[in-house]
Amino acid sequence: MPLAGRYRAPLSKGVSVEVPDDAREHEAAREPRDGRLRVALLSYRSKPTCGGQGVYLRHLSRELVALGHYVEVFSGPPYPDLDEGVVLTKVPSLDLYRDEDPFRTPPLAEYRDWIDLLEVATMWTAGFPEPLTFSLRALRELKKRQGDFDVVQDNQTLGYGLLGIQKLFPVVGTIHHPISVDRRIELKAAPLRKQLSMRRWYGFVRMQSHVAPRLKPILTVSESSLADIHRDFNVPQNNMRLIPLGVDTRYFHPRPHLAKRKGSIVAVASADSPMKGVSTLLRAVAKLATERDVNLTVVSKPTAGGPTEKLVQELALGDRVKFVHGISDDELGELIATSEISVVPSLYEGFSLPAVEHMACGTPLVASRTGALPEVVGDAAVQVAPGDPEELASVLRRLHDSPDERERVGKAGYDRVMERYTWNVVAQRTVEAYREAIEARGKAKGER
Repeated sequence: MPLAGRYRAPLSKGVSVEVPDDAREHEAAREPRDGRLRVALLSYRSKPTCGGQGVYLRHLSRELVALGHYVEVFSGPPYPDLDEGVVLTKVPSLDLYRDEDPFRTPPLAEYRDWIDLLEVATMWTAGFPEPLTFSLRALRELKKRQGDFDVVQDNQTLGYGLLGIQKLFPVVGTIHHPISVDRRIELKAAPLRKQLSMRRWYGFVRMQSHVAPRLKPILTVSESSLADIHRDFNVPQNNMRLIPLGVDTRYFHPRPHLAKRKGSIVAVASADSPMKGVSTLLRAVAKLATERDVNLTVVSKPTAGGPTEKLVQELALGDRVKFVHGISDDELGELIATSEISVVPSLYEGFSLPAVEHMACGTPLVASRTGALPEVVGDAAVQVAPGDPEELASVLRRLHDSPDERERVGKAGYDRVMERYTWNVVAQRTVEAYREAIEARGKAKGER
């Protein structure tokens, strides 16, 4: 949740910082601490209710603070929900993709500088500007904060501005998976008439492939992602550190005191992204619904009149499918824990936090056999071929008809999470990477 009891102190034009009431104007960041680090976490967008970047940012920052480190998050909109003790510095953009007004044209009064002009010009020419423009704004702000931080961690921005930040601080990069994979999958799914504009939209990937090999170390979340980053971004494998993600068991845990909703299936996936496989899931549920009394809840907000809404209508699933969004972590945990079956139908995943959250709730999981998912779920989920609604429908039918198998798979998933995926371990291993980057920078300075 947002930090309570805060005042807003201006840093510079267009940037504000939220500081605890008892803070002393960034003095916490300036004070040296025995063994404790001062960390700047960068994230160009940090949507709190869905999307791995915001989830990762919130949990990692909380656990770093719990270990005694000072953490300040620099984020563009949408801003993250952060826990008590984490400082949020807002780095405003023109927010051209806000949910209520996407691809908007800002009035002249909103333009502040040349970066704003670059941002809107890139959007007008069908590109996606945020990774580049956020990195330039972050560079401008961190130039004013030299001496405040021991290390900077970038959360998948990989913009050119990071090369400037690297001259000021040790920089640790984070790549959950290379966006080049998203580009390949979406281009394959797109009609020919849309492929040119889609290539332009993904133009920022070239920048990311240039920046990534120049950051050391790069943190990633799975062997699958490590191999993809090496192949697509040319990052040496010995320059990467594998740190799987964790799950917040305060919210994602079994709820044996609550009854399961009969015939219920749940998925947490971006509804309109071809990579997330929601269309495959809808087609599988449509097949199953002709034989069984089932219902599907998708935690996402589909575009009004978009491909997902149209497919729901085409398959006559209006009374079988419900989309929910903007719910709290506790509500999401309860939704998953009271469902009979959970599904991750993706065509690719670099890790999949939803898969781990489903397993943590003790809900039997069906997951695609693709990307990092086999590595993440192991033998604790039922795996299916990605993009195959026939096989997915068959597995869902089998689980629907077998309470014993559901119980066995659910327990296996829960046990796997408890053994492997906790945020405290993620934070400890991330601190090891910070110290590696700090030591390497010190050695480089000594050699000069």
